[in-house]
Amino acid sequence: MTTPAFAPITPEILRQLQEILGSARVSVARADLDLHARDQSHHHAALAEVVVWPTEAEQVAAVLKLANAQHIAVTPWGVGTGLEGNAIPLHGGILMSFEQMDKILKVHADDFQVTVQPGIGHKDLNAQVARYGLFFPPDPGANASIGGMLANNAAGIRTVKYGATKDNVLRMQVALANGTLIQVGSRSIKQSSGYDLLHLFVGSEGTLGVITEATLKLTPIAAYMSAVVVAFESVAAAIETVVAVRGSGLDPAALEFVDAAHCKMLSTAENVDLDEKPTLFMEFHAASQPALEYGLEMVREICVEMGALSVKATSDPTERKQLWYARHASYEILTRNSPGIEYFINDVAVPLSAYPAMVGFIEDVKAEYKLTAYMIGHAGDGNIHVDIPFTDQASYDQALHINGLIVRKALSLEGTSTGEHGVGIGKTQFMVEEHGAALDTMRLLKHSLDPNGILNPGKVFPD
Repeated sequence: MTTPAFAPITPEILRQLQEILGSARVSVARADLDLHARDQSHHHAALAEVVVWPTEAEQVAAVLKLANAQHIAVTPWGVGTGLEGNAIPLHGGILMSFEQMDKILKVHADDFQVTVQPGIGHKDLNAQVARYGLFFPPDPGANASIGGMLANNAAGIRTVKYGATKDNVLRMQVALANGTLIQVGSRSIKQSSGYDLLHLFVGSEGTLGVITEATLKLTPIAAYMSAVVVAFESVAAAIETVVAVRGSGLDPAALEFVDAAHCKMLSTAENVDLDEKPTLFMEFHAASQPALEYGLEMVREICVEMGALSVKATSDPTERKQLWYARHASYEILTRNSPGIEYFINDVAVPLSAYPAMVGFIEDVKAEYKLTAYMIGHAGDGNIHVDIPFTDQASYDQALHINGLIVRKALSLEGTSTGEHGVGIGKTQFMVEEHGAALDTMRLLKHSLDPNGILNPGKVFPD
């Protein structure tokens, strides 16, 4: 897909944006442009020409209508926690930040639902709905915005039990490129009317429309929770145990693989009690103490049978939260402990039965290239991340090559090039290999909904 030429931001366009949004919510200040020039990925920064902060859906629609008429690129922005350059404004134009559209519009407590604006962070949302005994399960770690999570179909540690973001949304309001506002989906749990436009927009990374409101599924907070940490002598033993636990009928809320290097780092930095061995982090939720204890006993037996060196369980809320805080902070700790080193973050997913082969291949690649890389992943749903270090152009090129090897292995195992980080910039090169002729259908959809190509140009489709 060839990216179209875009018109620049002129003084007249700035005046019209100020009329729509108010002058305080339109900025061409270099500090604001710099702040929205890159996300948390390794991809290079790119400056928008103007940053705008809408506060309501009608403003979003009006900005899009103007941009579409004038052929100006528009890049939606949540909070910039993306890892594939999804929100970098590659073609300048308008950076549309949703940082001020961060309200809960209504809690439907009896229906276990909540309607929100897209800019609210998922952690902030959960802090507010906890008073109803409810929570929004997808947890990508960072306090990502709900709009960003929907646009990217974010997942995280609890996907194995509760599903990804796409499984926890019922209805959305979307602004199309021409400024039309549409409702997709329904607050009804069962929906069988018409095309599934809801899930067309989920995961489209702002290339088909801009999410302005969403009604999400909430889940009751479990009465009883326990974390389990299991250490193994080898990566292979840990990964085989993942398959055994999932095949046992147990229903873990989280099932994570953490390599020995990560465990050493987390033990030192966060003072968590971890052996410097390949390790599984698990969490179990139950409605009663006996049910929880039964599940813990089952998982202990499985892990011992699979050769576990140690099995540690805790129901103490403080210890459990500390463990997951350390898990979520692993990348931040890694970068903090590695001055002068950047990391290329790989993200692939495969069917669970292929997970041992996928991780084994990564181990072989590390050995072949004598690579000090870190592995961590949502093992329960077949997702693995490899943090590949680089310090200069040569090591960056090697990281790109290794990333390609890992992605193509995942595709050969009937997996995907991106389990949860999205396509963004970095995975566009694999879209033809992964989707084949289906990519042409995606292009048709893109052209139908965004004929001028103004929505997040340069993402998803290879130029």
